[in-house]
Amino acid sequence: MPPAIARPRALVALIVLLAAGTGFSLLRSEPPPAELHMSGHTMGTTYNVKYRPTPNTPTVKNLQIEVDTLLAEINHTMSTYDPESELSRFNRLQTTEWVPASASLRDVLKAAIEIGAQSDGAFDITVGPLVNLWGFGPDVHPDRIPPESDIAAARARSGLDKIALSDSQPAIRKHRSDVFLDLSGIAKGYGVDRVAELMTAHGIEHYMVEIGGEIRVRGLKEQDTPWRIAIEKPLSSERSVHTMLALSDIALATSGNYRNFFEIAGRRYSHTIDPNTGWPIDNHLVSVTVLAETSMRADGWATAFQVLGPERGMAIAEQLNLPVLFVIERDGQFEERVCCAFQQYRKQELS
Repeated sequence: MPPAIARPRALVALIVLLAAGTGFSLLRSEPPPAELHMSGHTMGTTYNVKYRPTPNTPTVKNLQIEVDTLLAEINHTMSTYDPESELSRFNRLQTTEWVPASASLRDVLKAAIEIGAQSDGAFDITVGPLVNLWGFGPDVHPDRIPPESDIAAARARSGLDKIALSDSQPAIRKHRSDVFLDLSGIAKGYGVDRVAELMTAHGIEHYMVEIGGEIRVRGLKEQDTPWRIAIEKPLSSERSVHTMLALSDIALATSGNYRNFFEIAGRRYSHTIDPNTGWPIDNHLVSVTVLAETSMRADGWATAFQVLGPERGMAIAEQLNLPVLFVIERDGQFEERVCCAFQQYRKQELS
């Protein structure tokens, strides 16, 4: 070990005297701690967590172990890509009897059913057979338009009236044994909320949690400014910023159909399926951004609005007082429509 550097006693005393005599206090509060960052992979995408630690916050390594463990548990509950997940096992069951279900799965199903009812069925977690039929689920196949008979058969298996939650026991059931649930439109938002709750449980008051573009923020950044969140321009050919938001104590989700699609004979077929028709949506709405109190709710509603389209979607957003940004594309030109208090978050960023 190198020898300690001796400091002259007179200089040490001078520093102390200057500190006391010039109004500088050694007890003055320290500047906010620098943000720490964690990242990793989950749910077929990536996650990022930024936060301002407190004296009692676990080390980054230990906190990341907790986050990874939590997200692995959620994925093992709700993934349709994991054949041994709780959801996959439920989907395989050929029964209409009550089946025990975890609290996590029931919480997400309850929220999904509520959003489905409020959106007139636009958000439908039983749409899995149609998603798979069009090649956007775990059953990958070459891009093709399914036969109408197959679409009709898949639609017959779909509908929120074919799933139920028990009020008296921790259980769920199908009303058709071949119902297939797909939580990809809400599970990432739930994961964000659970990680946010973990951060809060550790006494962390300032953080940003993001999974695959779904976000929840609390408090402020290290310079005591709102968290700056970029909304991507809905272009498949490039990655650039459409607008910037300044957020605190709120959640955000964005849904778009400009990347996950296939084309046949010049027509684009989106990964977002309209449960009412069984076909990919075609309503010129290329991107939707929703602000809500939880990421799960924002996530579900972003998908619902994508299906509803700008006219029906705006009417429901106004009814529920949800801040929403719709980006509509017509003939290569983008048009914006905003609802409720959405615009104020952009004004904050510019002030």
